Amino acid sequence: MSPLILDGKSLAGSIEASLKPRVEAIVKKTGAAPILATILVGSDPSSATYVKMKGNACSRVGMQSKKVELPDSASTQQLLNAIDGLNADTNVHGILLQHPVPKQIDERQCFDRIALAKDVDGVTCLGFGRMAMGEPAYGSATPAGIMAMLEHYKIPLAGKHAVVVGRSPILGKPMALMLLNKHATVTICHSKTQDLPAIVGTADIVVGAVGRPEFIKADWIKQGAVIVDAGYHLGGVGDVDLKNAAARASAYTPVPGGVGPMTIATLMRHCVEAAEKACDIRQ
Repeated sequence: MSPLILDGKSLAGSIEASLKPRVEAIVKKTGAAPILATILVGSDPSSATYVKMKGNACSRVGMQSKKVELPDSASTQQLLNAIDGLNADTNVHGILLQHPVPKQIDERQCFDRIALAKDVDGVTCLGFGRMAMGEPAYGSATPAGIMAMLEHYKIPLAGKHAVVVGRSPILGKPMALMLLNKHATVTICHSKTQDLPAIVGTADIVVGAVGRPEFIKADWIKQGAVIVDAGYHLGGVGDVDLKNAAARASAYTPVPGGVGPMTIATLMRHCVEAAEKACDIRQ
């Protein structure tokens, strides 16, 4: 039996289509479209591309994007000042600080300066804590998009063993907590984990979030597992050796076209929700 392909691209398109009338309702009530502000520090070409993609997504759903660009030499205080300005701007409903920032900047301090109501990318400690405790907050966009995809394709989570390979604060850690909140039994693996292949081999659901191309090998995957590959690297490969592992899976996210589009669609959805709250439109 062929595995189910978890098509994030088509689902993201459906989500964006559903956001258009909600944006129109906001414009009708307030006279202005919601605004997602993006902050890009430095000249990293990949980061610039990601910011451009998010701006294009804003246009597709009828939102506006506000670009803030700082030089490679920017200090932590300069970035904090930029964030403070966006926090105070009532026309801005979501703030995205593109990761990574130059080494001289205290990234965590800057993430946590973003107002909770505008933390549509789910990067603040406060937002993470509220999400972990099941309180209202915008979860980190990539894992939140993954959860939406698993729900859409009716992938069972309760009682399943999920192994998350990676522990970054904006992907691996929130992914694990979101799965736990849906009653999965969760193991988090990382660079210090011993006998990683054996642990991955026990997983009903494998989440590749390690940031290394094809790091998770096909023979680690047990027959019938669900593979979620959150990586994307040069050559169009992810964190899992999908070309060999897909045949072992019951379902998997393709690379590209799986997790990536859902990240952006989730960011758009969070920003629309933030704008609706700001102008008291209830869904």
